[in-house]
Amino acid sequence: MAPQTPKLVLPIDLSKKPWEQKLPLHNRWHPEIPPVADVNTGEVFRVEMVDWTGGTIKDDNSALDLKHIDLSTVHYLSGPIRIMDSDGNPAKPGDLLVVEICNLGPLPGDEWGYTGTFDRENGGGFLTDHFPCATKAIWHFEGIYAHSPQIPGVRFPGLTHPGIIGTAPSMELLNIWNERERDLEENGIQSFKLCEVLHSRPLANLPATKGSHLGKVQKGTAEWEKIAKEAARTIPGRENGGNCDIKNLSRGSKIYLPVFVEGANLSTGDMHFSQGDGEVSFCGAIEMSGFLELKCEIIRGGMKEYLTPMGPTPLHVNPIFEIGPVEPRFSEWLVFEGISVDESGRQHYLDASVAYKRAVLNAIDYLSKFGYSKEQVYLLLSCCPCEGRISGIVDAPNAVATLAIPIAIFDQDIRPKNSKVPRGPRLIKKPDVLKCTYDGNLPTTRNLSATQ
Repeated sequence: MAPQTPKLVLPIDLSKKPWEQKLPLHNRWHPEIPPVADVNTGEVFRVEMVDWTGGTIKDDNSALDLKHIDLSTVHYLSGPIRIMDSDGNPAKPGDLLVVEICNLGPLPGDEWGYTGTFDRENGGGFLTDHFPCATKAIWHFEGIYAHSPQIPGVRFPGLTHPGIIGTAPSMELLNIWNERERDLEENGIQSFKLCEVLHSRPLANLPATKGSHLGKVQKGTAEWEKIAKEAARTIPGRENGGNCDIKNLSRGSKIYLPVFVEGANLSTGDMHFSQGDGEVSFCGAIEMSGFLELKCEIIRGGMKEYLTPMGPTPLHVNPIFEIGPVEPRFSEWLVFEGISVDESGRQHYLDASVAYKRAVLNAIDYLSKFGYSKEQVYLLLSCCPCEGRISGIVDAPNAVATLAIPIAIFDQDIRPKNSKVPRGPRLIKKPDVLKCTYDGNLPTTRNLSATQ
């Protein structure tokens, strides 16, 4: 007998806001956010998702929506889903939840996506000191391929995946998250000099009632107020999985998630048509609405059996990911290297973030010689299937990071040659990305050698 069609357990109506959905979405992690659906192990089920901003970003000719977005509201997640075994017993704390991705894609009728950067005064990003303006590029999907009218001359297959998939934390784990992230927020800039180099966003995004959506918990009640003040933001990946943004978690992948609460309370969202390693522009994959078809199993006692805590409590564990067999194939790559010396020439000690920043900047400057604006290349490197690596972390004082870009995604040969780089109006890639003005006054880092 043929297998049954996957059961739709979490539908999405794109004409409605996230809080208006039949099964309301949530944008925080907390053990007391109640499940909206039950699923048994072994059955294939379908989960639909809005894009991570809940439809805030539009398919239009302006980047103002990115400039003025309220980031207190993201990410919107579908779930939580309570996972039961075949006998009707829920997953228990200490189990491993095995989540297999059977199928995925954009929601029918909504086959488009976007990539962008946030204004430096409102979100920023990895290279926000170089690119302080809000920008946006729209991507159109043709089967497995994506192309953008704002970044002409490139076309590539997407490796579609969920940016976020995770289980609910226990109250004990939630308290650990909030305590360590609050310490970083309050004391980190004195002890982590990397902040001076990356000119990053807030060091941590602490619990806040502003923008909270807690699923079935009714706003305005005492219960809502309590949970909203404690619930963790969905911005970083943590022990429960969450926002790991691993581009290879596509069809056929398996995710082994630790279970911290009864039922596991699985949630997912932040669908990406394609992403480059690092998602360097922050709003950096090809963001889209989408669906997952999943199948779950429970490994009883699997946390203790397979996960060794790397911290002071048994809760300091991390998921295991099994990459699926489906991905784009490329045979030729151009690889850019970066070392842990920043743009001012200052030496950093084995700092992989500084090294990766240099690799990305080197790639942006190089590819801009072939007719692209630097903003076009920045967005492209955030969402095309490029490969980032920490190539060396032992040879003091320089960490070495690399960024490998598939040559085949371009409509021209981007390799160095004996002849000079061809120039002229025909090579200028127009139109450019959609771009806003930057109205702030924070200092901007410039490549002094390139401007002299």
